[in-house]
Amino acid sequence: MKQFKIFAMLMMLMFTACNDDFLNVDPLDRYSDAAVWTDKALVTSFVNNIYQGQYYGFHTVMFSSLCDEAMEVWSWESQPVVKSEINPSYLGILGPGFWIYAFNNVTWNRLYKNIRACNIFFENVEKYELQGNDIDQLRGEVHYLRGYFYYWLMSFWGGVPLIDKSYSPSDELLVTRNTLKETVDYIVKELDAAAGLLPLSGDKARATKGAALALKSRVLLYAASDLYNSQASWASGYKNPELVSYVDGDRQARWEAARKAAKDVMDLNIYRLYGENGFSTAEEATDNYVNLFLNNGNDEDIMLTYYDIVNSNNGDFQCPSLGLFNSPNGFHGWGGNVPTGQMVDSYEMIDGSKFSWDNPEHKAEPYKNRDPRFYACVLYDGAKWRQRPDDVIGSDPEGIVQTGFYENANGSYNPGLDTRQGPIEDWNGTYTGYYMRKFIDPAVNHQYDRQNYPFRQIRYAEVLLNYAEACLELGDEGEAVKYINKIRTRAGMPDIPMGVTGAALVERYRNERKIELAYEQHRYFDIRRWMIAPDVIKNAQGIDIRYPYGDGKQVYSITEVQERGWKNKSYFLPILLDEIQKNELLIQNPDY
Repeated sequence: MKQFKIFAMLMMLMFTACNDDFLNVDPLDRYSDAAVWTDKALVTSFVNNIYQGQYYGFHTVMFSSLCDEAMEVWSWESQPVVKSEINPSYLGILGPGFWIYAFNNVTWNRLYKNIRACNIFFENVEKYELQGNDIDQLRGEVHYLRGYFYYWLMSFWGGVPLIDKSYSPSDELLVTRNTLKETVDYIVKELDAAAGLLPLSGDKARATKGAALALKSRVLLYAASDLYNSQASWASGYKNPELVSYVDGDRQARWEAARKAAKDVMDLNIYRLYGENGFSTAEEATDNYVNLFLNNGNDEDIMLTYYDIVNSNNGDFQCPSLGLFNSPNGFHGWGGNVPTGQMVDSYEMIDGSKFSWDNPEHKAEPYKNRDPRFYACVLYDGAKWRQRPDDVIGSDPEGIVQTGFYENANGSYNPGLDTRQGPIEDWNGTYTGYYMRKFIDPAVNHQYDRQNYPFRQIRYAEVLLNYAEACLELGDEGEAVKYINKIRTRAGMPDIPMGVTGAALVERYRNERKIELAYEQHRYFDIRRWMIAPDVIKNAQGIDIRYPYGDGKQVYSITEVQERGWKNKSYFLPILLDEIQKNELLIQNPDY
């Protein structure tokens, strides 16, 4: 037996010596670099994988619950964000690896991971000398994506390290932060490069020239805004204001650049508002705004993102099911991101006047004669929604939302079907008395089925609002009002009166942007860049509704349902302590 073992070993050595390629075989479980970068189909697949790094807005917890638009009802660590309690060791729900993964794609680590993939693409396209129109288009897409990932880093952290190569373990890994100006300039350069390579139109789930120019419009709007031009005056004694603000240059020129960037998109003449000519009735305007989001693309859409069910986790919390997460608990929904009372009160009356609980007529019927978008975005007590599930329909054959409480003869109250105290899923449901309606298809049984409409990364209404804001800041109020009114016409709302100017006009514009782009991830950043967060991050309000016994009129009472608070450090996120400890050259953001 011993002799046989020795013979076998000798034969193996002889075989190895006689076959130079014995150990030089391609791995069977993956493609080699050469195989990937010489096959255009595999190169395209590599780029497709980078697209998965985009933020998808229809997760369990949405950006709306991290600002004054909505409240997250499960206490899944959104409170530390709205209470300004995060720190370099703990970002709450915005931290990496948080178990519901709602914001995982916009963490520092994940964004840089995706930037590294972009850098690998460019290095290998050059190394293998890839050519052709299809490769040029992929170049444009990856320029867009790299600019997109840096846009998120800038929005959260200000100036960040600009990395344009894929590091290896032997490289010097300690890098400094670039200034805010350098970061903005880099993003703009990436998006300009993308626009020069990309087709004018095409698949809206892939970057186009219009998407690159529209994202550039957003970035330059941010760059011209108050926060980025404050020289960090809100952070006493911060020694590196250039990391979070411009410290020199011409702010007027920045507003001019923002206006031009938006106008460049408008001048493409390929986008229009969905239902731009307006409607003869408020009901038609409501239906139009509802349907704007219940399709797989229309002329207003500039950039779309679909959730990748095939390649992503299919667990309840990881695989978004917008209707299940947000529809009323009395329909077996989870009622997760519920509009705050402050958000609901921001919707104007149909005649363009402000809603006020101090107005007796408004208080008597608060949900009557409101902006048509209110009915498309909010489910309120008494709203007609959809047919109740089979086990509930006997209690409500008409599908009317019930968030009030009904008095009995003995003075006790029965909770409505859609309250947290109701008989259906009382561990879910609203604290504010409202539910989200926007984006949710009433034709889908959300208890069991998932709607698969895309998340709108960018739509044309935002571009028009960006243009109007830049015009306002440049003193061209007439031009600004013209484009604000285009949005309002489509919404079924009257024009802003010509006599509204100055600070009052700015206030009207900001409210219009708040309403038109509600729950679309803008408000979190808008209240920061306008530096109004200290004024609007207040305790979240809700509405308590009581129906007296008999035929008495219901009584509405404003309640506070969640404690919130603002500290100026929350204008930006802290860099995590782990990153600071790994890289001694990184400078922390103010007040952390």
